[in-house]
Amino acid sequence: MIIPDTKNWTWVLQRQCAECGLDVSAVRWADVPSLLRANAASWCELLSSGVRLRERPRSDRWSVLEYACHVRDALRLLDQRLVLMLTEDDPVYDDWDQDRAAVDDRYNEQEPSIVATDLGIAAERAATRLDGLTDDLAGDAVRRSGRRADGTRFTVETFGRYILHDVVHHLNDVTTPVGPSGTGS
Repeated sequence: MIIPDTKNWTWVLQRQCAECGLDVSAVRWADVPSLLRANAASWCELLSSGVRLRERPRSDRWSVLEYACHVRDALRLLDQRLVLMLTEDDPVYDDWDQDRAAVDDRYNEQEPSIVATDLGIAAERAATRLDGLTDDLAGDAVRRSGRRADGTRFTVETFGRYILHDVVHHLNDVTTPVGPSGTGS
């Protein structure tokens, strides 16, 4: 059984992630869209490889396909929340139970080629929206904010960086061997 991850990952906005190595605070804001696109291309390549996409490395870890579906949905969420932040004043986002989504949407039963296409589209849509906001980090648009239902506040910039970490981290999850403790070998 997959045990839901209840950690608050917002700390990745301030320091390097020890698990995947990414330090989103050191990433140039203007590079975030291209990094999202490059990450999506890596996912699409992985999904077309056919290598044990539905096999869970351990009973408590998602399969490559399940992670890919999660990444696709996180990118869709990024775009939806960006639209809210850019068009509304301090919106509050609906909760997203990613573990429930994996079960309800039957992530591991989805067609990998369709997931790859949809993931690529979601990444391009979000990256294109961010492209228009990367010229001026001090601009009003990147400072617009919204809140999760738990009260955590994001700006357009911090949410873009947060999702960048998420998608990079999950690619690392599926490309790093899993040891018996659930960590990389």
